[in-house]
Amino acid sequence: MSTATPSTLTFDRRFARELEELAVPWQAEEAPDPQLLVLNEPLASELGLDPSSLRTPEGTLLLIGNRVPEGATPVAQAYAGHQFGGYSPLLGDGRALLLGEVTDIHGQLRDIHLKGSGRTPFARAGDGLAVVGPMLREYVVSEAMHAMGIPTTRSLAVVATGRPVRRETMLPGAVLTRVASSHLRVGSFQFARVNGDTDLLRRLADHAISRHHPDAAHSERPYLAFFDAVIAAQASLVAQWMLVGFVHGVMNTDNMTISGETIDYGPCAFLDAFDPGAVYSSIDEGGRYAYANQPLIAEWNLTRLAEALLPLLHEDQDQAVALAVESLGSFRTLYSAGWSAGMKSKLGLRADTHDDVAPPLVDGLLGLLHEGQVDYTSFFRVLGSAARGTPEAGRAMFADAGAFDAWAERWLALAPDASMMDRVNPAYIPRNHLVEESLDAAIAGDLDPFNRLVAVLADPYTERPGLERYAGPAPEDFGSYRTYCGT
Repeated sequence: MSTATPSTLTFDRRFARELEELAVPWQAEEAPDPQLLVLNEPLASELGLDPSSLRTPEGTLLLIGNRVPEGATPVAQAYAGHQFGGYSPLLGDGRALLLGEVTDIHGQLRDIHLKGSGRTPFARAGDGLAVVGPMLREYVVSEAMHAMGIPTTRSLAVVATGRPVRRETMLPGAVLTRVASSHLRVGSFQFARVNGDTDLLRRLADHAISRHHPDAAHSERPYLAFFDAVIAAQASLVAQWMLVGFVHGVMNTDNMTISGETIDYGPCAFLDAFDPGAVYSSIDEGGRYAYANQPLIAEWNLTRLAEALLPLLHEDQDQAVALAVESLGSFRTLYSAGWSAGMKSKLGLRADTHDDVAPPLVDGLLGLLHEGQVDYTSFFRVLGSAARGTPEAGRAMFADAGAFDAWAERWLALAPDASMMDRVNPAYIPRNHLVEESLDAAIAGDLDPFNRLVAVLADPYTERPGLERYAGPAPEDFGSYRTYCGT
C-alpha cells in the first residue's frame, strides 16, 4: 500500500463543488509556532497518509491548514440549527474549515476538517479559536467511542498553535484535525429549507444519499427512504450512547449528523453514579440534554429534519406531512429495539429472552442503581463476576445488599452468559476524573498521562493487570462535574 506525504496528498473538493451555496472559501489563520501534540498514527495510515511525514514541519502545517495541499479548497460550511430549542437561520462553521475529502484505503470518502482554525464569516462574536484542553478532550473521547464500536467522528491530530487564547484566563491555543464520513447535519437541510431553495435542498439530499445511504436512491420514494435511513441510524446511535452511559451535552440540530456518527465532543461526559437526570454541560441550565432526555431530543431533532425535507417528500403539503409523521413513528420502535437488545447483551441474556421478563428486570436494576448512586460502568463490568458465581463485588456496591440479592436471584435464573457480558460492558471508559487529570497535565506541558489514557482506552473490553485505577469510579472528593465547550 502506498502512502501519501504532504507533498503528494491530493484532496477532492466534492462538497465545495456540488454544494457551493453551502461552502464559503476561506483560509485558516497562520499559527505563530505550531507544535504537534498528538497524532493518531493508525488513523493516518487508514487514510492512506504517511504518519512520519505528518510529524515533519510541513506535515504539521498541513494538519492546521497553513499548507493547503493540491486539490483542496478550504471552506467554511453554512448551516442553520436549533440551539437549546431556539432557532437560528444562520450558524455555520464559525471556527472550523473543511479542507476537503480524501479516499481512504477502503475506498471510502472521508472529510478532513479543522476545528479552531480561526474566525470565518460565520464567527459572529466568537474569536474562531480553540484551546488545548477541549481539543484534547474531543480527541480522547471520540477515539474511545470508536474503540467501543460506537459510530463517531475521529481525531487525527491536535496541534498547539503557539497563540494564547483568552477565555476566563489566557490559555494555550490549538487546532483539532477531525475526520468524518461527512459533516452533513440536520442543520444543513434546515439552511437549504429556510432559504426556500428547493433545488439546493434536492442536491443536498442527493449528495447525502450518495455518500451515506445509497440504497435510498433505488427506492420508489428516494427522499422518504433517505429520511427513514437517517431515523434508523440515529435511533441506533442514541441507543448505543445510552447503553454506555454517554451524555452528549449539546444535542442541537447542527450537532446531529446525517451519517449517524457522533459529532462535537464539547460539554460531554460519561455517567459516574447512575442518574437519569445527569447534566454535565455548564450551559444546559434547564437540563434539556440530560442523559434520560437524549432519545426524546433525537426524535425532536429528526422532526426538524422532516420539516426541512417536506418539499421533497410530496408535492402536496398535507401528504408530505402525513408521510413524514408515519416515518417518525418508527423512531421509538427502533430506539426501543436497540436499547432492549443492548441491555439484554449487557446482562448476558439471550436475544430471545421473553419481553415479559427482560424489561421488568432492567427497570428494576436501573431503579436500584439510581437509588444506591451506584457507578454505572463499574457495576455492569463486575456483574460478569456474579454470573460466574462470585457476586461479592456487585453486592458491595449497594448499601442494601438484600435488594441486590433479590434482583440477582431473578437474573441468575436466566443463566446469563458472562463471556457475552465482558464483550459489551467496557472495563475502561474516559472517566471524567481521569480525563480532567490528563488535560490538566497536558496544559502544563506533560502529555504522558494523556497518552497513557488514550492507550488504555484503545482496548476497552480487555482487563489488564496494573490498570486498576483506570477502571475505578471517581474518588469521593471529585465532586460535581461540569464541562465547557471551549468557546
